[in-house]
Amino acid sequence: MANREFSTLASRLAPSVPGCPQPTIIQYIRDSAIRTCERTLAWRYVQPVFNLLPGVFEYSYNKPVDTDVHALFDAIVNDWPLDRLTLEQALYQFPEWADLYSGVDPNVVWLQTQSNVYNSNQYNSSQYNNNSQGPLPESALVDGSEPRAICQVTPDKYVVLPLPDADRVYTMRMFYALKPKRNSSGMDEVAFNELEDVIMHGALQHLLVLPNTNWSDRELASYHARQYVFQIAERRARANLGNMRGVMSARMQRFGI
Repeated sequence: MANREFSTLASRLAPSVPGCPQPTIIQYIRDSAIRTCERTLAWRYVQPVFNLLPGVFEYSYNKPVDTDVHALFDAIVNDWPLDRLTLEQALYQFPEWADLYSGVDPNVVWLQTQSNVYNSNQYNSSQYNNNSQGPLPESALVDGSEPRAICQVTPDKYVVLPLPDADRVYTMRMFYALKPKRNSSGMDEVAFNELEDVIMHGALQHLLVLPNTNWSDRELASYHARQYVFQIAERRARANLGNMRGVMSARMQRFGI
């Protein structure tokens, strides 16, 4: 997907903050873009379908460069949604947790890989790139089962529980909301265009209250802050509804006797 640089919005902000250096304007645009994506969840992404690896329970998000995953909408394995658990819930439901290859030493796991194909072109293309492995010892999958839950442990990684077994192929689909990283220079063009006005108001409300500057204007900052709050709510509602028009109905509750 095409990216749009944060610097392309600077010209809209510059007249309201005369004399403000462009790097400062871009910094506040980026900060506002991050906050806006966090609050609206409007930048959605569907991760390419992939297969879970037998004996492997921890994975990294396969997301666009210079982005962070802010919210997971759903994770589906073989057309069945996984339970989305907090860390506390995951520890309660799966107190045994999981260990890579059921705790078997990786050196033992790879002993069964044919030495004459390891690191060869055949191995690299047909094994690694297809998300498959060499034969695994039974001990590496003794704790394996059908994955039923997903839990995020770090901003870039998540775990599936229990440990995937080798009885069948587990195909994963993931849907989540993205936000720019703190050092990114831009974001997805479609999402940026949709959120441009909100990002502009969010950046100006903070730029206009910087102390000891000749562009400081608290009254104007209050205006942009109100616009930001209003448009955040509108964009969040629009993102939730999409292009569909929801149907509202009301039903009277029966009175107890």
